[in-house]
Amino acid sequence: MVRPETVLPPHAGLLDDALDDLGVTLGPDGGTLRVWSAHADAMQLLVFDDVDLDWATETLTMAPTGGGVFEVTTPLLRPGARYAIRVGGPHGPGNTFNPQTLLIEPYSRGLVSGSFGDWRSVVIDGAFDWGASAKPRVPMDRTVIYEGHVKGLTKRHPFIPPALHGTYAGLAHPAMIEHFHSLGITSVELLPVHAFATEPRLLQLGLTNYWGYNSLNFFTPHAAYATAASRAEGPEAVLREFKGMVKLLHEAGLEVILDVVYNHTAEESIGGPRTSLRGIDNRSYYRQTDEGVYIDETGCGNAVNTSTDAAARLVLDSLRYWANEVQIDGFRFDLAVTLGRDANHSFTPDHPLLQAIRDDEHLAGTKLIAEPWDVGMGGWQTGAFGEGWHEWNDRYRDRVRNFWLSDIDYARRADTAPVGIGGFATRLAGSSNTFSEERGPLASINFVTAHDGFTLRDLVSYDVKHNLGNGEQNRDGADTNRSFNHGAEGRTDDEQVLATRRKAMRNLMGTLLLSAGVPMITAGDEMGRTQRGNNNAYCHDSTLTWLSWDLAPWQRDLFAHTQRLLQLRRENPALRPKRFARAGESIPSASVMEWFDERGETMSGERWTDPSHRTLQYLATSTPEEEELNRILLIVHGNERAIDVTLPTLEPGVSFVSLWSSEEEAPTEHGERFATGEVLAVAGTSMRLFRVE
Repeated sequence: MVRPETVLPPHAGLLDDALDDLGVTLGPDGGTLRVWSAHADAMQLLVFDDVDLDWATETLTMAPTGGGVFEVTTPLLRPGARYAIRVGGPHGPGNTFNPQTLLIEPYSRGLVSGSFGDWRSVVIDGAFDWGASAKPRVPMDRTVIYEGHVKGLTKRHPFIPPALHGTYAGLAHPAMIEHFHSLGITSVELLPVHAFATEPRLLQLGLTNYWGYNSLNFFTPHAAYATAASRAEGPEAVLREFKGMVKLLHEAGLEVILDVVYNHTAEESIGGPRTSLRGIDNRSYYRQTDEGVYIDETGCGNAVNTSTDAAARLVLDSLRYWANEVQIDGFRFDLAVTLGRDANHSFTPDHPLLQAIRDDEHLAGTKLIAEPWDVGMGGWQTGAFGEGWHEWNDRYRDRVRNFWLSDIDYARRADTAPVGIGGFATRLAGSSNTFSEERGPLASINFVTAHDGFTLRDLVSYDVKHNLGNGEQNRDGADTNRSFNHGAEGRTDDEQVLATRRKAMRNLMGTLLLSAGVPMITAGDEMGRTQRGNNNAYCHDSTLTWLSWDLAPWQRDLFAHTQRLLQLRRENPALRPKRFARAGESIPSASVMEWFDERGETMSGERWTDPSHRTLQYLATSTPEEEELNRILLIVHGNERAIDVTLPTLEPGVSFVSLWSSEEEAPTEHGERFATGEVLAVAGTSMRLFRVE
């Protein structure tokens, strides 16, 4: 299949014609391979036997064509051909060429492993019948993200055939689609599926890189997640299975978002594996000092230098490939700040690559989600990405955890919480203190947990991490978790502790799904999954990290609460505004917000900040463009003492219809009506939601 012509938007540093059509392009007379290296002086293509991957049948010299590109055309580059490149060049600070090393071609669409742990690129045709399948294009205000692991989601599912456990095909099995539909999510976000490798250090410990944040190549799907049948058939079948998964999920109305790792590669620090970019042009592809010392802003040994044209173009071309040829709906960019660092290694939201990704016509309509930090200087940039970008909101996560967990822990010991409810309310209403008016509340990807850290159940069950199984003497993983074990560390038979934990989970899930912004649920949290206190389970490919589908009654109740909350979010547009409201103005698709205290009176400045007053009533009224007018009232009570709450007095004839309460172990039908000014008894640390009619 001939790849479509690449057309770049006019962004400085990415418009070099020499960088067009890198990798293999198939034509009627064979294939043309183009590889870029600014510092190499020689390059060879090696084509291998289809069976014996250690036997090179042909070695061809690649000719320089200008602009740092080396090229060769040969009929040997046919679909299924196994190949590698060798690169030679002068030694000097930052470059360590070895013309004997077999390297992965950076634009490879398929990979297979040789006998000695090295890799061969594979020419892929990529033909696939998409039929009538189309991207669902879920609007951001209706988007609910479900972050999960391809293998972990299905490895133990009892209704999925064993041959499909832990695979791309298994993820699109009717049993999983039924789970997604039943729950009410719209978009499945997958932990890394680019081909990746396990670090030598983990292999020595008998562990594995389970999460996949260690990319070998930016174009190839990870073969280990394909079925045994597809793996036996080869990389073309692996890609076909991946596309089949996307097609079936799209036909079910579900989006597929990929967690992509462009900030570093599996080559680690100098002295680590030399598999691709380091051997092709180390000086250009990785950030380093003039002396050749790596500037590691990722904590993974290296950082891809996107201030160079070729590295930035590699990322952009990879995104285009996945978005168009594989029909991916969106991307979550791991350590996205690294991608936006300039030649001086400083972050700028105006970085040409970030602008190109946002403005590229080939990525139009694609969801772009930044993890807005890395570990370098000035690496915390939440709220700093430009329009068109959405961001993981760690400030939301921390404030919500504080309010429901660490503040309650503090109050048990000091008789009062350390802070009032004001900061929590700001997060509930869309984080206007973090995101500009132009970007609005939908710039915020709200989350309470993610793959990295405690699960929801562990967050309410452990005060400290328990990571000894990772082989690092419990040094790895975050120490500040804002968690609370509610009186017992880990497993307990104390029913009072367990009941309090269950309510805490309902409050956390309720806050997440009733907040303005875009919610992200971590897979398994809807069912109370545990990792037994491990908050950095990246190296465990086992029952510790695979979802269990054998649920206790309380877990089924939690699932039912999550279902109910997502239903209410769909039905009430006041909960999902597209824009921030302005005082005295009617802004389309915003929600006009009014705030009352437990007495039904407008919140005073003192009550926002007084830690002894942690109760509010949040009245939101939608300003519809498409949907009907909608009003909701949410009561939040943030201490453990029960309280009487007086509903606010509104216009005559208005009543409050009960919709949901975190006080209940299992959600009930509700529907009770209450008059304005009526007094309700509200249990400690709880939430209640009403529709105003």
